[in-house]
Amino acid sequence: MRKVFFIGGLLFLSQAIIAQTIAKFKISFDRPTNGLVVPASIDLDELSFQSDSALVLMQVDGNKKTPIPFQIKQDDHRTMYWNVSPSEKKEISYELVNATAQNFPAVHSVKNDSSITIEQNGKNLLRYYHAKVDPPKGQHPYYGRSGFIHPLWTPRGQELTRIQAPDHYHHYGVWNAWTHVLFEKDTVDFWNIRGHQGTVRFAKLISKTEGSIFSEFESLQEHVVFKKDGSEKVALNELLTVRVYPQVNNEYYIVDITSKMNCATDSPFRILEYRYAGFGWRTTAYWDNKNCEVLTSEGKTRKDTDNSRAKWCIVQGELPGNEYGGAAFLSHPANFNFPEPMRIWTLNTNGRG
Repeated sequence: MRKVFFIGGLLFLSQAIIAQTIAKFKISFDRPTNGLVVPASIDLDELSFQSDSALVLMQVDGNKKTPIPFQIKQDDHRTMYWNVSPSEKKEISYELVNATAQNFPAVHSVKNDSSITIEQNGKNLLRYYHAKVDPPKGQHPYYGRSGFIHPLWTPRGQELTRIQAPDHYHHYGVWNAWTHVLFEKDTVDFWNIRGHQGTVRFAKLISKTEGSIFSEFESLQEHVVFKKDGSEKVALNELLTVRVYPQVNNEYYIVDITSKMNCATDSPFRILEYRYAGFGWRTTAYWDNKNCEVLTSEGKTRKDTDNSRAKWCIVQGELPGNEYGGAAFLSHPANFNFPEPMRIWTLNTNGRG
């Protein structure tokens, strides 16, 4: 499953013949960006095999050329990433030149024994727990788990997530689990972990990257079945990629979450229909039915979002210190269930919404 912000655009390339200029290209937008920064990328190996340290990316505005931050990631080929600044123009020009690379502030990832924290300029943006977090004292140990995001902070440092709420100890910030799965003739619930049918846990860190355009980590998560004979078996492997782009004017930032899942054995992992499952967000304890609101791409609100489908959903509301914030979740059009089925608490769920 992939949650990603996307604005359609066309990329035009032309090889330049000016000395020191490697390539010229343009981005053309088919719709307004509404003042938002838009992540962009290009296959660098199609343009040049110059060393990363000998490249500078310029934004061109008439006769003015301004160096801008970019980041190169090496997979089976090199990809160059940069952020397109808000502009009223429908077309923006760039030049890639052979020169000494400049340094720009980076988005950092800090790993310790329990978690990975993404930060920018000393401000935390997101934390991922690779270590198991035990439940509160007095609660069943089956409630403990790893492989989740908490906190997710606003640009001003307010927490938007919650874990282990007394009404649902199995809720873990931003997490991903299937509720009703048929595996080897048994139905397994990976969501309600108190039942000890299954769980999702961190297995290992695959990679960690940071730079001026984003900080990213990839982790392997295992969806584990607890068998009736007391043994356990990994039924599904999940490659979770979390990429965090920098804050913009202390107002917003973008998190791109990609989940790729593959069967871990020859046995099928059959996801059965259920009223809730998959990508979840337990919001801050500060919110209730009086101080936050819901809006979806279909124009639905807190009153009628549950059991509907949407391309995106935003939840926002009041926060401590007379502040306001929230998060918008956008589903990638290539997702299997796009537009996504929604499960959202109604106004009176648990007496508070």
